[in-house]
Formats: sequence, C-alpha cells, structure tokens
Amino acid sequence: MSLYAELHRHLGGSVVPRILWRYFQRNRPDLVENFSDYAEFEDFYTRPRNTLAEYLELHTLVESVQTHEALPYFIYRLIRGAYIFENLAYLELRYTPYLRTPEHLPQNERIEKMAEIVEIVGRASDQSEYPIITRQILCMHSRLPNEVNQAIVDLAAQYPQYVCAVDLAGGDTQYAERLDEFVALYAKARELGLNTTGHLYETTEGCYPELLPYLMRIGHGVQIPLRHPQLLREVAARGQCLEICPTTYIKTGTLEEIRQLKPVFDRCFEAGVDIAICTDNAGLHNVRLPFEYETLLTQDVIGFDMLRACQEAAFRHAFAWPHQRQPSSVITDLLKDQLDEYRGGDSSQVTLP
Repeated sequence: MSLYAELHRHLGGSVVPRILWRYFQRNRPDLVENFSDYAEFEDFYTRPRNTLAEYLELHTLVESVQTHEALPYFIYRLIRGAYIFENLAYLELRYTPYLRTPEHLPQNERIEKMAEIVEIVGRASDQSEYPIITRQILCMHSRLPNEVNQAIVDLAAQYPQYVCAVDLAGGDTQYAERLDEFVALYAKARELGLNTTGHLYETTEGCYPELLPYLMRIGHGVQIPLRHPQLLREVAARGQCLEICPTTYIKTGTLEEIRQLKPVFDRCFEAGVDIAICTDNAGLHNVRLPFEYETLLTQDVIGFDMLRACQEAAFRHAFAWPHQRQPSSVITDLLKDQLDEYRGGDSSQVTLP
C-alpha cells in the first residue's frame, strides 16, 4: 500500500461537497435554498472558475460556517476521509485562524480568540481512530491588516505542538502594494525559528522574487519553471520544494489542461528542484490525492520514476515528519499504539502489514 504526505490542503476547501451540503441542510438552510437539489449545489461548488480571485470567493462561503462550534465536525470527517480513502500518513492543514473567529467582534478580540481556534483544530485533528500525523500551517492573509498578520506569526510560535509553519494566502496578485510588510513578516517568522511556505508564482501576476529567500517551500510556484526558469538554479540551491496542486490550475483558469504541467516537472527535475504533489482544495475539486498522482501519470505528465520521487519529496519536505524514519515504520508504530489503547495490553508482538 502506498502512503502519501499532503503538504498543501486548505481547511476552507477541504470539505467535500456532500458533507458540506448535509451540514447546510441541518444547520444553515438559508445557504441551500437557492439550489433545487444536491446535484445543482455540487455543480456550483466544484465547477471551474475564470480567475483565481473568483475561485477564492468560495473559501468565504465555507469559512463563514467553520466556527469554533463546527470545526470539530468538519475536521473529524476530513481526517476520516484522508485516512480511509487517500492513505494519508501525514497532513498539513492550512487556514487563517482570524477568519474562524466571530465577525461581529472588534479586531482586538478576534485576535485574542485565534488561540482558541488553534487549540480546537489541534485537538480535533488528534484522532487515535485514524492515525495520521497532522499539523497546522497558519496563513497570514493579503487582505488582512498588518497587525493581524503579525499576531498570526506570533501565535504560530506559541503553539509548536500544533503548528508547523506559516503561510501567506489570499491571492498572490494582492501582494504588490504591501510587499515590504510581507518581507518583514517572513523575516520575523524565520527569526522566531518558524518554518515558512507561501503562495507565490501561482499566477503570472504573482511573481515576487523578493519573497523567495524567506521561503522553505513555495506554494504552487508553477510560473517559475514556466516563465522564469532562470530562477530554478537558486530554488535548487536553497533546497526549496514546489507544492504543485494540479487540479487547481484548471479550476482557476491558470492552465487549460493538465498536460501543460509537463514542462513544470521536466524543468524542475532537470534543475534538481523537488516537487510535492498536493490537492490544495480537495473538497472544491472533489478529488483525492492519489487521483492527482494517477491523472499526472495517465496524461503522460510524469512517469513512474517521477511519481515515486514526488512521493518521497513530500515526506522529505514535510515540516513535522520524523525524517529519520520511513513512512511505513511510523504508521506501524501508530497502529500498534492504537492496538495498545484498545486492548489495554502489549502489542509489541503483533505483526502488521
């Protein structure tokens, strides 16, 4: 059985449409009254958008219902699906905690409540029933005030048991006017010893080389091999990894077809740049991580050697993975711990596949 590490999944886009529909029916009927049935809702939720900005508006729909009361409901189902249907051994779940706090509160109170959100997500992600190593990436946001983004960086440093990195989200076309702010925030994050990733070089407008030196991984980064291949040598020298999310680029109109990713993989492999294949928003796409690998393979974007290399790169660049051990050995230990819990005894002699 192949095991997978998922390095780029948004909490806001992780909820599969059927689960979201059921939640709306039971708790927010006002959000489904404009749809005649589930099929119409699924089509609306998963269809491609013309631009990244239009695509990101769907996050607002989900964020509005991912309150502190509802988060455990969504996260339990996310972890369960990731374990049963995707064979995930490791998951980094990213989101902006500020956007899960009550909107009616003043900014200072919402900042204070972010810690509660991190703790709720952390506890809800710890599912002994489904032994996946799970960590959070806290996202700064291009549309939030600098004070809020600074508080997000500080918060990440306060919860090393739950948080493995910080990110910058909100659409990379929004960075230009505040680039100095974001550079300073990333510099602070590195000074605090935080791991860093960031949505960058996803679109043709979102290419900011000033941010690259501060990132340990690059969220998307497809425009580097496609339009700025001269940067690949620097990316390789820094040991940075691209978090490539194939279906996203079709859904956002960035690419017209998956086969356009072939030069991304070819040029990165030639330059020695690692790629981790990810889903980004598995719910919005209605897709599972193994299917992303399969699609790339069947569309002749990658071969089996590349596939295995990308699987290994995902574990190698995972911020909280125990890197000295193989995925299979970690899962075996997790399963034995689970047996100990249920049997109340010693499972050291148990043989697991």
